[in-house]
Amino acid sequence: MSLQVYGIPNCGTCKKAFTWLQDNSIEYEFINTKEMPPTRDMIQNWVKSLGFAPMRNTSGQSYRALGEEKKTWTDQQWIDAFAQDAMLLKRPLFVKDGTAILVGFRDEKVIRAKLEI
Repeated sequence: MSLQVYGIPNCGTCKKAFTWLQDNSIEYEFINTKEMPPTRDMIQNWVKSLGFAPMRNTSGQSYRALGEEKKTWTDQQWIDAFAQDAMLLKRPLFVKDGTAILVGFRDEKVIRAKLEI
């Protein structure tokens, strides 16, 4: 299994995910989205797998800075926004064998099911 985890190192939720992955001996590759922002094609594939709504980081400053029109944006507009500002992406984002499978880190049962462990 190839697992990539996209996020930023100082994100509290990412830190919890990293600790959980290490505690469960799950190998992963961390990709810092500030240093290596995902490409538009990657984001488009993630949106295809997960939809844009779960991928939105609605608690971040970048999201709050968007205008009210964000409430009516299409998938394409969200893909463009995510590609322009990776801080709009909810963290962490898990990609298994090239497919986005999960965003965020809350329910251990869901995480285990998505990772098939």
